[in-house]
Amino acid sequence: MEYLIQILQHSPQYLSELDLTQLSTTASTSFLLIAAAEIGDKSQLVCMTLAARHRPLPVLSAAILAFAFLNTLAVVFGAAIANWLPQYIISSCVALLFAVFGIQALMNEEDEENGEDIQKSSHSLFFTTFLLITVAEFGDKTQLAVVAMSSSAMPIAVWLGATIALGFTSALGVLAGRTLLQKCPLTLLHRISGLLFILLAAFAAYHALPHYQEILKMLTN
Repeated sequence: MEYLIQILQHSPQYLSELDLTQLSTTASTSFLLIAAAEIGDKSQLVCMTLAARHRPLPVLSAAILAFAFLNTLAVVFGAAIANWLPQYIISSCVALLFAVFGIQALMNEEDEENGEDIQKSSHSLFFTTFLLITVAEFGDKTQLAVVAMSSSAMPIAVWLGATIALGFTSALGVLAGRTLLQKCPLTLLHRISGLLFILLAAFAAYHALPHYQEILKMLTN
């Protein structure tokens, strides 16, 4: 906290001393690395499936805010962020959230004529998207990459490039979801998105399982 206060107190002086060439170079490098790492990642798939069934603006804005929040944590707190919670606990939370959302999608029996019900339920869409992406990406490879880069390069440039990159990949996911919406029946979208979330939940649970097996082995010995 003291470190964050010092940054805020000295921010005017810091900004006046910024090397714009270094800023643009570091931000561009951060953008390219993070965008390449995030293409096809679970957060982009979350944006795609949510945007296919709901209004795109809350999905995209919540995704950008979640990434800005996570990148800020990564830059301010550095490598310590990865040690807040064991990875298997994070993976377990991701698995639970994705499983619940996937089951909810699979149980949705709405057809194309009842599309207005989806719009009514979108009042909580912003919070849902923010929560899913924040939990899913906490301690993920892109956040750890931001931690590593900000420890050896200009932190504000790393944050800027990474946040723009993640906003860009989220926008691609939203665009793909909206394109999919125009070509597929709504009931089929429910099944596709539900199965996709179930697969993501299974993937996260698979990563958490060995840790629980070790804990169980320790308890039984």
